[in-house]
Amino acid sequence: MRSIAKSLWKQGRAAWLSSSSASSGKQHPGKLVLGIETSCDDTGAAVVDDAGRVLGEALHCQREIHLQAGGIIPLVAQQLHRENIEQVVKEALRVSGVSVHQLAAVATTVKPGLALSLEVGLQYSSSLVSRYQKAFIPIHHMEAHALTIRLTQPVDFPFLVLLLSGGHCILAVARGVSDFLLLGQSIDIAPGDMLDKVARRLSLRKHPECHGMAGGKAIEHLAQTGNQNQHPFRLPLQHYRNCDFSFSGLQSLVNKAIEQKEKEEGIQEGEILSCVEDLAAAVQHAVALHII
Repeated sequence: MRSIAKSLWKQGRAAWLSSSSASSGKQHPGKLVLGIETSCDDTGAAVVDDAGRVLGEALHCQREIHLQAGGIIPLVAQQLHRENIEQVVKEALRVSGVSVHQLAAVATTVKPGLALSLEVGLQYSSSLVSRYQKAFIPIHHMEAHALTIRLTQPVDFPFLVLLLSGGHCILAVARGVSDFLLLGQSIDIAPGDMLDKVARRLSLRKHPECHGMAGGKAIEHLAQTGNQNQHPFRLPLQHYRNCDFSFSGLQSLVNKAIEQKEKEEGIQEGEILSCVEDLAAAVQHAVALHII
């Protein structure tokens, strides 16, 4: 996969440097870029101009399918990307009113993410770049998340950015495009991953109010009516003077608390605890405090 990205980057540099507004239509002056994202379970595409305006976008979400399986299955995600990527790209181009010939470059996520999912985006981009002789821009999608604010707000460099997701927890200073100072990151699992695992341990898919919700969303929903003070959890890394994060130890504490409450209530794993709202509130509160 890395070799594909490197070869695309090399062959596309000259195309990007030689592209000009002459290659764009009169309606869209300046350079136009097609962005393709397949790092996890969503197939996304958008056309953006060099002023940061999103001219058209399209998305295919796999969420419902993975919810039924209780988590993302890489092979299933890959197949769904393959089935939908062409239609998603065509829709983004259609909405934007831009043809492939008008593009200056194709920008595609190359890391981090699920290797099987990333491969689909890279292979599709490779065919576009080769067929239409377009430049290729490899995208680190966490850097892209960090820079997204500059599409919507006049934010100058440098700025502090906190990136939270199911796979990452990163604190960094964005000093420029592709210039980031890493201050801290999770030394084990990410907060989203931890919340999903807690939601599974609490069997929130069976909760009548949480049907069809992802783990983190289910916890957030139940936390609104819970009492966070009923189950105070010790915060991670309190004795370390750095900017790193840790959530695996907190997850262990939560699991022990769940086991204890199950014994007290005389129920088996897989049944819903009467105090599930309080546990959800306490977990969410501990995660938020640690990040803060």
